Amino acid sequence: MNKAVLYILVAFVVTYAIRVLPLTLLRKPIKSRFIRSFLYYVPYVTLAVMTFPAVLETTENIWSGLAAFVIGLIVAYISGNLFIVALSSCAAVVVVELVLKYIL
Repeated sequence: MNKAVLYILVAFVVTYAIRVLPLTLLRKPIKSRFIRSFLYYVPYVTLAVMTFPAVLETTENIWSGLAAFVIGLIVAYISGNLFIVALSSCAAVVVVELVLKYIL
């Protein structure tokens, strides 16, 4: 069997098991406030863990990626508009890259 087909099959089985096992094992609603809040935040944490390293490694310099991350957090907290957050993060990368290019 080709390795790519095997990888796709394993990914399918894991994804299917993640979606089907809770439906078959949990028949009653979850009453624990801790477990419900934990399950509520799992998608957000997963997305953050997958995105954060890419933010730092995508740019030419780690400092511009860090500046984009910090500016993005601040603008997201203030406005909450995704388009403005993306524009300000891109602008932060351009400014920091230009400053680093001409200083160093």
